[in-house]
Amino acid sequence: MCLAVPGQVVEISDAERELAKVSIGGVQREVNISLVLEEGEAPEGLLGQWVVVHVGFALSRLSPEEAEETLRLIDALSR
Repeated sequence: MCLAVPGQVVEISDAERELAKVSIGGVQREVNISLVLEEGEAPEGLLGQWVVVHVGFALSRLSPEEAEETLRLIDALSR
């Protein structure tokens, strides 16, 4: 089973390669953000944003409320 999880963009680690550090459950991972950037958008525009991450790629953006609810549901499943 595959799982995509919410993470918050905390740093742009390599703007040229479209890589960012994303905090997932307090652990920072380097993630490719190219799939969630709008055409012409600077990677720095994602700082503080929530994204859904799967196998090292940010797949979509989430509102803070969607991220919180998803994290709550994941936590409930782990109990």
